[in-house]
Amino acid sequence: MKRLYAVLTIGCAGLLLLATTTRSPKSKYGLEVGTPTIKSINALTFGPEGVLFIGDGKSATVFAIDTKDANLVEKPNAVDVKNIDQKIAALLGTEVKNITIQDIAVNPQSKTVYCAVQHSDGTPVLLKVEGDKITPVSLKDVPFSTLALTNAPAEDAKDGRGEPLRVASISDMGFADGKLLVSGLSNQQFGSTFRSIPFPFTKAQDQASLEIYHAAHGRYETMAPIKTFTTTEIKGKKYLLASYTCTPLVLFPLDELKAGSHVKGRTVAEMGSGNQPLDMVILKKGNESFLMMANSSRPVFKVKAKSIEAYQGSLTTPVEENFATAGVDFVSLPVTNVIQLDKLDDSRMVLLQRRSNGNLDLWTSSERYL
Repeated sequence: MKRLYAVLTIGCAGLLLLATTTRSPKSKYGLEVGTPTIKSINALTFGPEGVLFIGDGKSATVFAIDTKDANLVEKPNAVDVKNIDQKIAALLGTEVKNITIQDIAVNPQSKTVYCAVQHSDGTPVLLKVEGDKITPVSLKDVPFSTLALTNAPAEDAKDGRGEPLRVASISDMGFADGKLLVSGLSNQQFGSTFRSIPFPFTKAQDQASLEIYHAAHGRYETMAPIKTFTTTEIKGKKYLLASYTCTPLVLFPLDELKAGSHVKGRTVAEMGSGNQPLDMVILKKGNESFLMMANSSRPVFKVKAKSIEAYQGSLTTPVEENFATAGVDFVSLPVTNVIQLDKLDDSRMVLLQRRSNGNLDLWTSSERYL
C-alpha cells in the first residue's frame, strides 16, 4: 500500500516532495501556487496548455498541475529509451524490483513523456523523459488545483477478495471539450461510474452510473469499472469508447452521461476473456483512423474506426467458448507485453514494452503498424 508522508524522500538520490498548504493568489485556470499532498499517482492525462491532471486513487482526488511545459512541438523526435526501469531505479537510488511505472502521458504541446512511478515503500514519484534524459518533476511550489471525488468508496472498503476498493475510484482519465473525464468506482448501488468534471475546477462533477452486457460472462454488469477509454465521433455524434476486464469493447453516447443518469452501453465487440485492456489511443493514416489498444495477455489490438462505425448491432447473448471473440473485427499486431501506451502524434504512439529479453523499453511506433 502507498503511504502519505509529510516529507517524501527516495533513496540516496535525494528526491524531495514537501506537503504544504501555503498558497499564493490564483493564476490562470484557477490554479494557486503551493505543494499538493498526493498520496498516489495511478492515472495521468493532459489538459490545455501543459496542464497535467493527476489521478490519486488512494485519496479519491484529482489534481491539476501547471507543468509550465507548453512550447508547441509540431514534429517530435521518436522516443527511444532502453532499460528505462533500470535508469529510473538508478535515478531514485534504489533497485528495479522496488519501482513500478503506473502510467505514462505524452504532453500534446511539447511531446514530452511524463511517467508516474510508485516506489515499493508507497512513495509516488513524477518523472519526465526528454530524449534519453529522465528527470524528476518537482511538485513543490507549483500552480495547482484539486477536487475530491464525491461518492468514492470508503478508505476501508474492500471487495470480495479483500482488495481495497478506494484506489479503483480512478481507473482511467482523459480530457475532452473542456472537461476532465474520469472512470472508476463509486459507493453507489451501481458502482461502475463515469465522471465529467469541468475545468477549471468548480464543485461540479457530473456522475453517471454505467451498465454493460458482457458477452464473455453472459450477463449484465454494473460493478466492474472501465479499465481504459478514449473518445471518438461517429456520424457527427460523440461517444465514449471503453473496454473492461476480459475485453468487451463498449460505446456510450457522451451526451447521455449526465449527472444522476444510468446509462447502458452498446457492446460492439468481445475481444477475448482472460485479458485486461491497459491503454488505448486513436491514430490516423491518411483519411483512416484506428483504435490501438494494449493488453495484459494479448498483443496490441488494432481496430479500424470504420468497422466500429459500420457495426450497428449490440452483443446481448453469451459468447459460449473460452477466449472466443465476436462483433467488430480487429487485428493483433506483432507487438506483445506492452504495459502502457500514449499518442505521440497523429500516426505514432509511445509504448512501454517488456521485451523478450526482459528489458523494459520506452519506444516509438512507426506508420507501418497502421
